[in-house]
Amino acid sequence: MKRIIAILMACLFVLSFATAFAESEKTLSIVCATFPQYDWVRQILGDRADDVDLTLLLDNGVDLHNYQPTADDIIKIAQSDLFIYVGGESDGWVDDVLATAQNPNLKAVSMLESVEAKEEETVEGMQEEEHDHDHAHDEAFTEADIEDRTLADFAGEWVSLWPMMKDGELEEYCAHKAEDAPSMTAEDYREKYIVSWACNVKDVSVTGNSITFNYLDGTTASAEYRYAGFATKTSDSGKISVRYQFETDSAEAPKYVQFNDHGHEPGAAEHFHLYFGNNGFDALMESTASSYFAPASLDKEGILDMLMGHEHEVEYDEHVWLSLRNAETLTQTITNVLCELDSANAPVYQENAANYIAKLNDLDNQYKDAVANGQRKTILFADRFPFRYLADDYGLTYYAAFVGCSAETEASFKTIAFLAKKVDELKLPVVLTIEGDNHSIAETVVSSTQAKNQAILTMNSIQSVTAADVENGENYLDIMAENLNVLKEALN
Repeated sequence: MKRIIAILMACLFVLSFATAFAESEKTLSIVCATFPQYDWVRQILGDRADDVDLTLLLDNGVDLHNYQPTADDIIKIAQSDLFIYVGGESDGWVDDVLATAQNPNLKAVSMLESVEAKEEETVEGMQEEEHDHDHAHDEAFTEADIEDRTLADFAGEWVSLWPMMKDGELEEYCAHKAEDAPSMTAEDYREKYIVSWACNVKDVSVTGNSITFNYLDGTTASAEYRYAGFATKTSDSGKISVRYQFETDSAEAPKYVQFNDHGHEPGAAEHFHLYFGNNGFDALMESTASSYFAPASLDKEGILDMLMGHEHEVEYDEHVWLSLRNAETLTQTITNVLCELDSANAPVYQENAANYIAKLNDLDNQYKDAVANGQRKTILFADRFPFRYLADDYGLTYYAAFVGCSAETEASFKTIAFLAKKVDELKLPVVLTIEGDNHSIAETVVSSTQAKNQAILTMNSIQSVTAADVENGENYLDIMAENLNVLKEALN
């Protein structure tokens, strides 16, 4: 993706830079990644909206988590005066577009950077993401992006971390993992890794085309290996991992070896998971063990820094627009930028924004009243939960199947059972979902309760608004008002 963006930006510079950014009376150009900020801009512009080139990128029903920009989208952004985007992991491609835009006048507004962003939260009973080896923030890629690699990428001296985990030297790391997973303790993690990192090799050395294995029993095996291509494995959430394969004709060492450092193109490994044996690559792909090897040069503190630094890159909840209070802040932020870009119409923008913020405040007060007068303060989503900001605004407790940005579509038996038990325990009259056609998880939860008569209602996370919806008058305030009606029923 980075290379594609760079090529497009270079072509744009050569073909149109001179005219696209020349001083002129051209119409103000604004590009919005998602619908909420698009609608806020419309409200701020008011009657000026028809005089502005305003574009909504995600206008075909694809939500932010599955969107990839087209060449036209990238060029449109680069030529715009103002680009407003979410700023989270789901639109990480934006950084590359902005870095290569070659438009000194382009102003960009990140929604996450404009409000108090919250870290993604895992609550009791919530199903944890299925990530290969817990590397939740690895860059997403497709099979077409995978490139061949050589043993040179894995050259060096490497030690197995299994002995340290088994002997309790990595307890700090296990405690660190448990902080973000209420369903697992530090001891749970230690037991998990004692099993999954188990390995009878103490350390390995990779030099040239040779791999040397030093076993825990004091024996050593070494052989020359040749590259045998790569194999891929896809998790339930659709994420791809790559194993680079090497084989030998020697009987002195494991015949088949695979390396996985979570990379998919040439580059020196920082660590890797090692798979080896004599029964073929297919057998290695089926193995549940995933031996973890780190550079031999690292001491215990260095290894802990590597593990915790790699694992704990902060992931923020991106759904900031589902807070009316954030909407007020973001409306004011956008207004300030518009006034700077078009000072002649600043009074109009400020007046429109003030009127719109008053409406946001009014709806915010309606939410506060609904929660205050509700019979309960807990909601349950048998689905993803993108309403963290809304729940926090009004002091609501929640349970859900998955975090808001989850790619999971099927809940485990354990998750279903937990949610059904909570419905029974709290006597909840409603099981909630987000927009979409598939509500099978909610249906299963309801059928697993004692009463089996709970209503299944939908709250709109405003992630899949289409151009047709816009044409039919869809707007942010109306959607949030509809969500309020659903919330009232869930709380009473």
